[in-house]
Amino acid sequence: MIVLCGFPVSNYYNKVKLALLEKNVPFTEEHVATGRTDEAVLSCSPLGKIPYIRTPQGSLCESEAILEYIEAAYPSPALLPADPFAAAKVRELIVFIELHLELVARELYGQAFFGGSISEGNQARVRKQLEKNITAFKRLVKFAPFVGGDSFTLADCAAFASLPVVGMASKAIYGEDLLLAAGVDYKPYMKLIGERPSAQKVMADRKAATAKP
Repeated sequence: MIVLCGFPVSNYYNKVKLALLEKNVPFTEEHVATGRTDEAVLSCSPLGKIPYIRTPQGSLCESEAILEYIEAAYPSPALLPADPFAAAKVRELIVFIELHLELVARELYGQAFFGGSISEGNQARVRKQLEKNITAFKRLVKFAPFVGGDSFTLADCAAFASLPVVGMASKAIYGEDLLLAAGVDYKPYMKLIGERPSAQKVMADRKAATAKP
């Protein structure tokens, strides 16, 4: 059985968890904090990052590699289209969401969520990059009704986990959600995905984890 290691506040942990739930893959969860340096963690995730999984074949880290493994090992229900080009378009969306939106916005998280600070110069630099990348993302995202079209895919696992974090962080720093300000109205989409039992489980577990002292 798969063991999912990490914690349910992490968007990348929840991305993997959502895929496992959507596919009805049996798994258990193990709480592991990010940045640990003990050998038990580093032997599975050499940078101490979460999430990672343990499987009967061995461990695997990096959320996208984990999703690709899950899709190949548990092909039904499919979360990637059978057509190679359509599957590549799903992967393209994931890259945009995680590399060009979430990773850029991550520079804001220290101040937005954890009481840190980011200089005004860096705020301005991040805003400029985010606004550019969000404009590009608008050319790819469909919300019809899912991010890539009419089917729930791995791109929705990434979008559901990361788009709200980008929005919240930008609103906390700039006073406005830069996604919404650019015309990326992801709120109805989040409501739609939030009606899925898998997403409700992810959200409930995240809420319970954030409520713990």
